[in-house]
Amino acid sequence: MGVSGSGKSTVASRLAERLGWTFEDGDRFHPASNVAKMSAGHPLNDEDRWPWLQAIADEIGRVCDSGGHVVIACSALKRTYRDVLMRGRNDVRFVFLDGNRALIAERMAARKDHFMPPGLLDSQFKTLERPQADERAITVSIDTPVETIVNNIVAQMTGEARTRRP
Repeated sequence: MGVSGSGKSTVASRLAERLGWTFEDGDRFHPASNVAKMSAGHPLNDEDRWPWLQAIADEIGRVCDSGGHVVIACSALKRTYRDVLMRGRNDVRFVFLDGNRALIAERMAARKDHFMPPGLLDSQFKTLERPQADERAITVSIDTPVETIVNNIVAQMTGEARTRRP
């Protein structure tokens, strides 16, 4: 999770590859109307986001209930959005890709063929509610190479697994 341009799709796909899990890009769950709105330079509001979040939550539930594992790249900027995605599950975790506005703006400016224009970055930061301690999110800085970011995530995941064992 994180603002647009934080590397969600890149990091999530590499993490899924490392773990041997399925990768899904949350953007594919957006209805066409959301993509059109963002492409036109208009930020989404909560009403726009609810069907998208429900579709992702349904996929999380489907995969988890079948015993599978998935890494989904999704902004999940507000706690209420994360609560919708979690549906009270204890087997779902968020990874917050944390970076400063200048670095992310630079990355967004370099992107090609993405529907999210750089002009919406400020609205992303305005909407962002950083995960709180009780959400048990893994937080990693994005100011390192992708492989280092993935290594940091895996280290935090495996460290948690070791501390939960009897």
